[in-house]
Amino acid sequence: MTRDIVDINDFTILVETGNSESPTVDACHFDEPVIAVAFYGSGNVHLNVKYKNKLQEYDYTKGLALSFYGDEQVVFEHVVSSEKPLECAVIATAARHLDNLPEQEGELFAELLEQLVHPKDHYVAGPQFFMSPEMQSIVDQIFHIQYEGKAKMMFFRSQITSLLAHFFGQLSINANEKLPTDDRDRLEKARDILIANLNSPPSLSELSKEIGLNTHKLKKSFKEVFGVPVFKYLQNERLNTAHELIRTGEKSIQEAAWEVGYDSLSSFSNAFAGKFGFRPSEIKH
Repeated sequence: MTRDIVDINDFTILVETGNSESPTVDACHFDEPVIAVAFYGSGNVHLNVKYKNKLQEYDYTKGLALSFYGDEQVVFEHVVSSEKPLECAVIATAARHLDNLPEQEGELFAELLEQLVHPKDHYVAGPQFFMSPEMQSIVDQIFHIQYEGKAKMMFFRSQITSLLAHFFGQLSINANEKLPTDDRDRLEKARDILIANLNSPPSLSELSKEIGLNTHKLKKSFKEVFGVPVFKYLQNERLNTAHELIRTGEKSIQEAAWEVGYDSLSSFSNAFAGKFGFRPSEIKH
């Protein structure tokens, strides 16, 4: 397990990564009350939040942006295993710093995270959503920064600022586009079906029937919730999964392409380069 802590103005950035051959619990807590946003990379760990004999669980964290308030009595536990490595970046500010934030940031916290600014318990879960491809790209870069020294810190600072801006921007959009809970649950089921069948996904009509939404509503609402059309989301998941398989050495380039449903190596390589800006053969292990 690795845990890096960086202070940027009145924000504390916590970057955690971890892997384990057998299931392992990685626990942490904050020394004072904070308002924070956690961004999860490709690891997809299970998260337990424990406080005052209460428990809140998050079963699916891959690609999740999760805002929360937590005080000193809250314990955050990630269950890490070889199949579910940890990639979590947390942007936090102490509750006592809220009045010191720049005017624009302070107003955003007050307007969009009001329930966290005025918490009613030791832990309060705020808005959460699955990140857009742009946000996921930033998170991936945070976990795979190749710069060192001052250049690394400059790059890191710019990425965190951009990520927080995207988060509040998406919150603003979500606030104006309320989707019924049942429909949101169906869309999350559709996402899970796609992820479970990367190499042989259902057609749009098959997916529509399986989740109980008509095709038009599925296409429209899926893009609203996840930021991209259904099969663009599928392509991103395929390429993210292939990237991780190649980076960790678990699969060769050809094997990774087959694993996520590409029959043509050249098509896979072109799609990969289009998303990441470099070809699979250029990945550093």
